[in-house]
Amino acid sequence: MLDLVKRKRVDLLVDQLWKYGYLTLKRKFGTYLPEPEKVGEFDIDIVSRQKKDYAIGVTLSVDEMNNPKLLEKISFLATRHTKFTNNNVTLFLGVPSSHLRKVKQLVEVLGDDIRKNIKFVSIPETEVPSTTVKRRKKETNKSIFA
Repeated sequence: MLDLVKRKRVDLLVDQLWKYGYLTLKRKFGTYLPEPEKVGEFDIDIVSRQKKDYAIGVTLSVDEMNNPKLLEKISFLATRHTKFTNNNVTLFLGVPSSHLRKVKQLVEVLGDDIRKNIKFVSIPETEVPSTTVKRRKKETNKSIFA
C-alpha cells in the first residue's frame, strides 16, 4: 500500500515536470524508463531534462519531513551541477499540500544561491483507491433512448 502512495506521488511529480516542459529521462516505478541512481547517499525519484537544463525530482512524505537530515538532503541536492558544462541542476520538491508552508519555512534557512535552484510542487493528498472495492455493474436493461 505504501508503494502505491509513493508511486502516485511520483506520477504527480512527473506530470508537473511535463507542464514545465521537462522530458523524463529516469524515474522510479517506471515501466520503460530506468530507475535513477543515488546522488551521494540520497535517493531521488526523477531525472529530467529540458534542452540543456537538467532537473532532479524528489517527493517528500510526512515521515521524511520529520527527519533531521532533511535540510542536509535538500541543500546537497540543490547544489548539484552538470559534469562537463557546470550548469546548475534544478531540484523539484514534491510536497504534500498541507505541509508546503512548513517545508518552505525550513528552506528559508538556506542561502540565496541554494534557494534559487529549488522549485516546490504541491502534491494533493489523494487517497489511493482500494483494489478490494467492487465496481457497480451498469444496468443493461435500461434503454438509452426514450
